[in-house]
Amino acid sequence: MHSFRLMFGAALIGMAGVAAPMIAAPAAAAAVDNSDPSRFVTTLSTQAFGVLHTGSKDAARAQFRSLLGQYFAVDEIGDRLIRRWKPQITPAQDQAYKAALPGFIINTYADRLFDYANAQVKVVRAVPRGDGAAVVTQVIQPGSSPITAIWTVEKIGGGYKVSNLTVSGINLVLTQTADFDSYVQKNGFDKLVTFMKSRG
Repeated sequence: MHSFRLMFGAALIGMAGVAAPMIAAPAAAAAVDNSDPSRFVTTLSTQAFGVLHTGSKDAARAQFRSLLGQYFAVDEIGDRLIRRWKPQITPAQDQAYKAALPGFIINTYADRLFDYANAQVKVVRAVPRGDGAAVVTQVIQPGSSPITAIWTVEKIGGGYKVSNLTVSGINLVLTQTADFDSYVQKNGFDKLVTFMKSRG
């Protein structure tokens, strides 16, 4: 599960971007600009970063859960991670897995994000892809080399959502698919869900 933890951690770190004042959850959600891929990534990062200055880890978890649910294609990403096992699991197992995924992500990484309170996300360029784009960014942390993160965003419904992330050349979906396959082969699908619930 190391790759899974690394990549979803990187995804949340990527959300900790350009400095902004603390904004309550409803206002933050309204302030994300979904009209253009570059502005979407920039404003999503801005809102996610603001909560790091509240000093409240509970507030951070709540805010990140809200942003994750609204602006990441969580169900679509989750389906791709277990694509091999979808024909073999029951609807109840699938439902339990999807219910466990957001809490697992947030509660595993929210605390770590406070270490990135001084980081910035800089949008370098956006490359159109179908109805969406690949938005190339640099995560800049004082004292460290910049990290290149490429956000794959797709037009879903009335706005954009993040459907994948590539950090330093490592593709989230491909890496996590292999990681989940290995875990389920060794432990079974129910054990995967149990592990995720224990962390969430």
